[in-house]
Amino acid sequence: MRIAFRLSLLASVAVYLALVLWSLPRIEAAANGLTPFDLRPFGYTGEEARAFLAALSDAGRAQYLGPQRWLDMAYPALLALTLVLGIFRFGARFPLAGRVLLSAVAVAGSAFDYLENARVAAMLALPPAEVTDAMAAAASQATVAKSGLGAFSITMVLILAVLFGVRRRRRRRQKTDKAGRT
Repeated sequence: MRIAFRLSLLASVAVYLALVLWSLPRIEAAANGLTPFDLRPFGYTGEEARAFLAALSDAGRAQYLGPQRWLDMAYPALLALTLVLGIFRFGARFPLAGRVLLSAVAVAGSAFDYLENARVAAMLALPPAEVTDAMAAAASQATVAKSGLGAFSITMVLILAVLFGVRRRRRRRQKTDKAGRT
């Protein structure tokens, strides 16, 4: 499981870096500095969505519907896999039901990411004036849910990893102490 976790973590980080260091900055630049939907964890209004879409150039729209969408099709699945593997690797001493529940939260976060992607694509397909408040609200709700569930899941894996590391260090120290006494 350790190797699978490390490989999925490496793949997740690679895709995430491509998103935040290459694709999303290109979209932001193509929208006169307005923040893309994916980077608005607290959501957005219909007015904000239409303003972003109106500012977005054709090249920015192509970036959003092309490379950004492809990267963002891979990232949620990779993140969910990494989080689930992390939960089971670092939380092995915790009850199975708790690990399954935490895993379900991580998978739900990724499902909301896919829902967000579909709703954003629907808005990108329309002229800005045709994007309704309801469409923007639905996309925004998916963005907020994705962000909240993802942040919670990542935090839980980090906590489990710290606890795992503390336990491992204690065991090593105890072994060293016992070996030194004999």
